[in-house]
Amino acid sequence: QVQLVESGGGLVQAGGSLRLSCAASGRTFSTYAMGWFRQSPGKEREFVAAISWSGGNTYYADSAKGRFTISRDNAKNTVYLQMNSLKPEDTAVYYCAADRSRLGLGPSNANDVGSWGQGTQVTVSS
Repeated sequence: QVQLVESGGGLVQAGGSLRLSCAASGRTFSTYAMGWFRQSPGKEREFVAAISWSGGNTYYADSAKGRFTISRDNAKNTVYLQMNSLKPEDTAVYYCAADRSRLGLGPSNANDVGSWGQGTQVTVSS
């Protein structure tokens, strides 16, 4: 499996943008589909976006469509989440996740995840 470290979270005003990064260790990063999840206080961890191992397929939660973009750079062992037009309801801890199996399309729920990052806080003020 891979080890994951997120960065890029912070405080931003509504309507602003942030880019989250997730650096992965391990030679096999390019064979794992990746995803982003988030969790707000008192709520369950929820799916945000996923990208296939090749980068050719991406998937988004309805709340993220049109505003967030997931991408990956396999040469840098990094996956990104570009977040635009942020809303206060986007406030959460964001987690990077690696698929449980290789060569998949991407984790869409927590049961699909083999490795989690430690999380990065995103706070959107109104």
